[in-house]
Amino acid sequence: MEGEKPGTDLEALIGRLRLHQPLPNPYAGDPSTAETPDAGELFKPRRAAVLICLFRGSGGELRVILTKRSSSLSTHSGEVALPGGKVDEGDADDAATALREAKEEIGLDPFLVTVVTSLEHFLSKHLLVVVPIVGILSNIEAFKPVLNIHEVDAIFDVPLEMFLKDENRRSEERERMGQVFTIQYFDYETENHKYVIWGLTARILIHAASIVYQRPPDFVERRLQFNLPKY
Repeated sequence: MEGEKPGTDLEALIGRLRLHQPLPNPYAGDPSTAETPDAGELFKPRRAAVLICLFRGSGGELRVILTKRSSSLSTHSGEVALPGGKVDEGDADDAATALREAKEEIGLDPFLVTVVTSLEHFLSKHLLVVVPIVGILSNIEAFKPVLNIHEVDAIFDVPLEMFLKDENRRSEERERMGQVFTIQYFDYETENHKYVIWGLTARILIHAASIVYQRPPDFVERRLQFNLPKY
């Protein structure tokens, strides 16, 4: 699927994405060693989920909802993020986590969102396993944002396809643990506000756009490969 055609038929997009089979979680550990008495306890990272909430824009393009985190937060303050957060004990699954957090952060009613699939898991630099959940918001007019001012300073949306293009993109190479990797930065301006989408959020959206549009990005990615410790 090329260009912005997927946004013209949400039902077809929902049907196709429901067939997506994400790769197994590479951070879950090896069950065979976990059951060995002398193997010790396998390192288990904390878990979180984020909502990639897609809707059709006025021009028929697919757009994704993003937030600017509150400047008063202790971590990642003022950064652009997808709605989401850490798993609570009462959450039934990753989708429940993502929907609950979206409701708490921006007032998005879970009943407005059709959850269609989860994507490959990501590992943050703080060793937090992040599960992206793709949801479709068929009726954007029914969504009336209510921001949690303790967590979110702003809400906005961007075209999903921008994360496959070279336009308004810059990158930076860094080295960690002997590996050279690329950090992508995407600049976006709306209503006289400028936002920078980068880091883990950019990585997740590049991958999501590749799945939705069924093509790789127009630029090269070099990802950092994590090797989790065992105790």
